Amino acid sequence: MGVSGSGKSTVGRSLAEALGWSFIEGDQFHSKDNVARMAAGIPLTDEDRVVWLGALKLEIETTLNEGKGAVVACSALKASYRLRLKLDNRVQFVFLNISHLQAKQRISSRKGHFMPVSLLESQFETLEQPDGDESINVDAQQTPDQIVNEVVAKLQNRHS
Repeated sequence: MGVSGSGKSTVGRSLAEALGWSFIEGDQFHSKDNVARMAAGIPLTDEDRVVWLGALKLEIETTLNEGKGAVVACSALKASYRLRLKLDNRVQFVFLNISHLQAKQRISSRKGHFMPVSLLESQFETLEQPDGDESINVDAQQTPDQIVNEVVAKLQNRHS
């Protein structure tokens, strides 16, 4: 979880591979209207996110009920969003903590993504940073491999 440009998809794919789990791209659960709003530079409201969060929750629930593991890449910027997605203790959050400047640089350099750099400010304003008890907090300015190694080690420590 984290703001746009923090590396959720890149790190998520690598983490899923390292754990032998599936990867779920949270952006794919947004409605066409939500994607169009964001592409137009219009920040989403809590109401806009209700259906998206519900779809993600259902996907997480289905995966867990099948006895499988998955890494879900999604912003989950507010504590209330994370609470909705945390079905039980099998759901762990990883917060990719990144500076505004670094996120802006990453968004500016990527191609083919609907999220414009103009929405970054609203994401930082919306962000309710989780504390260490609520999530695994990592410095997103590390390389993806460094982040994955740190997260895997911290997950192992939580479950030992």
